[in-house]
Amino acid sequence: MTDHPHGHDEPGHGDVAGPGEHAGHAGHAGHAGHAGHTHGVAADADRRWLLTALGLIAGFMVAEVAVGIVAGSLALISDAAHMLTDAASIVLALVAMRLAARPARGGYTYGLKRAEILSAMANGTTLLVLSVWLTYEAVRRLISPPDVAGGLVLVTALVGVVVNLAATWSLSKANRAALNVEGAFQHILTDLFAFVATVIAGAVMVTTGFARADAIASLVVVALMLRAAAGLVRSSARIFLEAAPLGIDPDAVGDRLVAIDKVVEVHDLHLWEITSGQPALSAHVLVVPGGDCHQVRRALQRVLDQEYDVTHATLQVDHVGEDEPPELLQITSRQAAHAASRPGEDTHGPVHRRGPHPH
Repeated sequence: MTDHPHGHDEPGHGDVAGPGEHAGHAGHAGHAGHAGHTHGVAADADRRWLLTALGLIAGFMVAEVAVGIVAGSLALISDAAHMLTDAASIVLALVAMRLAARPARGGYTYGLKRAEILSAMANGTTLLVLSVWLTYEAVRRLISPPDVAGGLVLVTALVGVVVNLAATWSLSKANRAALNVEGAFQHILTDLFAFVATVIAGAVMVTTGFARADAIASLVVVALMLRAAAGLVRSSARIFLEAAPLGIDPDAVGDRLVAIDKVVEVHDLHLWEITSGQPALSAHVLVVPGGDCHQVRRALQRVLDQEYDVTHATLQVDHVGEDEPPELLQITSRQAAHAASRPGEDTHGPVHRRGPHPH
């Protein structure tokens, strides 16, 4: 980090050092700012709603497996398998919420906030595995359909609709900003649609005797499972790979920051998510000689907070030295030379300056 010619530091991690914040970072050269923020679990993440939904799902799941075996219905067993993943997702959500609430300490400088992403990934992967098995069974039954008690399937599916409506309502009251809670909600909502398909299959079997309706309903459940699994795996993978949050273009953010008064260049800009709903950003910013670095940093953080909802921002702000602009402004060429000598290791990204520039 470049030493600031004024030789002073600004207190705190944000605009003002509030109670409980560090008063400063002695020995840090330059101007590094870290926007004020909180990391606690949202107050509306009410465990009671999740436990209510878990009790409804688990209780009905056991009964459905028993009825599915007696009735010989793969559709009911498919629904029960999906409900098993629903129950697992709620349990994982409860565990992840407790872990995420632990304060950051030791080597875990962000705490255990990504525990919820682990649970979302595990939930999605489980759905993918179950869908493969259920697809195999459904195809086998389409080829050689067994006898299925359509009346039992119809009655059980109707009860399942009621149970899933109650569980969906319960989870809608919890903190759906968390990816794993939202994943559990979407799973139960998907299960509701699956039960509707099973109701239709049961009605068809009762009225027409068409036994293959059971296997067809099972394939509908599988399709819904795959859709939910793909969304969970994709969303959690983006966070694990530290991709930018959906809806925020890092290049657009860089261009917006460099347009702020007195900013000459923005580089080393990184934008990622600590966990779902908690975007973070870091960047190196160069300002005009004699410009107020602290004022510029505050302006940058206001833009990030108000326009992009990024409250966790670490900004290194330095002057372009009057006697050394070539060294600072030739950073692009130095990075390019480094990238050429060590392919795959350049993580600096584009350099943002005013006017047209490559991204």
